[in-house]
Amino acid sequence: MGISGERRTVWRLVVVVWALAVAVAGGLTLWMQDSTEPRGPYVWEQTDPGDAQHLPPCPTPKACAYAITP
Repeated sequence: MGISGERRTVWRLVVVVWALAVAVAGGLTLWMQDSTEPRGPYVWEQTDPGDAQHLPPCPTPKACAYAITP
């Protein structure tokens, strides 16, 4: 019975360490994500509809079949 009790203790320790690692990694991810986001108002980028004419030609006819044309 001593071996199964030790094994249970080891597994419990492994699970606790894993849960702490996941919690710390998640917190660091959120903290780093918040620090890289720009502060201030969010606006849509304004583009000129004529910009699409300056795209290079399609490399293959199959690629051009899926292109959206006005």
